[in-house]
Amino acid sequence: MKILVTGTEGYIGCRLAPYLMARGYDVVGLDTGFYRDGWMYSDPQVAAVPLTLVKDLRRLAAGDLAGFDAVVHLAELSNDPLGQNNPEVTFAINHRGSANLAAQAKAAGVRRFVYTSSCSVYGLGSGEFLDETSPVNPQTAYAHCKVRVERDVKPMADNDYCVTFLRNATAYGPSPRMRFDIVLNDLCARARTTKVITMTSDGTPWRPIVHVEDICQAIWRTLEAPADAVNGEIFNVGGTSENYRIRDIAAIVAEAFPGCEVTVGPAGGDNRSYRVRCDKIAERLPGFRCAWDARRGAEELARLFERIEFDEHTYTFRAFTRLKQLHYLMKTGQLDQDLFWMEP
Repeated sequence: MKILVTGTEGYIGCRLAPYLMARGYDVVGLDTGFYRDGWMYSDPQVAAVPLTLVKDLRRLAAGDLAGFDAVVHLAELSNDPLGQNNPEVTFAINHRGSANLAAQAKAAGVRRFVYTSSCSVYGLGSGEFLDETSPVNPQTAYAHCKVRVERDVKPMADNDYCVTFLRNATAYGPSPRMRFDIVLNDLCARARTTKVITMTSDGTPWRPIVHVEDICQAIWRTLEAPADAVNGEIFNVGGTSENYRIRDIAAIVAEAFPGCEVTVGPAGGDNRSYRVRCDKIAERLPGFRCAWDARRGAEELARLFERIEFDEHTYTFRAFTRLKQLHYLMKTGQLDQDLFWMEP
C-alpha cells in the first residue's frame, strides 16, 4: 500500500513514517519544514526517513495525490497556544486546508483518509466520562478546527472512500522532533533540568493522555482494518484508564525523577478539563490495545534524558516548542504573517 503521510517532520510524523515503513508500507512524506531545525536524539528505530514532498498543505492539488492508496493527515498547527496565536491562519490551515486535502484526495482516487483529530474537541467537561457520542465543547481555535474538519469530511465517506477520525488524547513520549509544549513531556523536562515540577494550574484539570507509539499503532490498525469497521467512524485514541488530573501526572513524574519538588499554580489557570472513554477503539478497531501508561512513559523519558545528557539548553531550544519556533521564523523574515515561506 502506498501512503502519503503529511507532517512527517513533526513530533508524531517522524515516528509514524518509520513505524509504517517497518511494516511494509510504501510511505511518502509531506511537510512544509517549520520544525526541521530540531532533532533531539538518534535511534535506529526511527532512523528511516521517507521521500518527502516539501509543500504547504494549502497549496496541494489532486495531482499531488495521484497514485496513493491512502492519506494519513497529521500536518496542522499542532496545539491550543499555537492555534490561538493567529486564529485566522489557524482556520486557513487546520480547517480549510485539511478539508480541501480530503476533497482533493477523493478526487485523485485515494481509497482511504485517516484524520488525526483530538480529544480537545470535548473542551470543558463537568467530570463525567465522555465518549464519541458526547456533545463536543471546543474552547480554542485548534479544537474548533478539529470539529469543523470532522463535520465537513465525514459526508465524503462512501463505498469508494473510507474516512476515519482518530481523536487522540494528549500525546507524550520521546520523538526526535520533540515537543515540550505538552503536559507529561514538559513536566519531565522540568524535573530533569530544574528539580522543580511546576504546574501552571492548581492541578485539578483532567487530561486523557496517550503515548506517541500507541497513536502510531492506532493509525496502523486503522489502515489494516476492513473498511466497513472504520468507514465514517470516530475513535477516541488512548485507554480509559489513562485519564489523570494534572497533579497526578506531576506525582508520577516526581517518582520517575527522584528528588524533585512539586509546585502548583492558581486555580482556574486552565479551563480545559475532560475525561474520555476509549472503550470503542478497544472493542471495534481490530487488534488495538494501548501498550503504554503514564508511569512507564515518564520512566522512559527519564532513561532517555540520562542517556543523551539532556540539559536546560535542549529543553528551551525553540524548535522543541512550536510557538517559539514559528515566532523565530517570522522574526527572522523566513515566514510571513500567513505562515508561508518568504522568498530569500
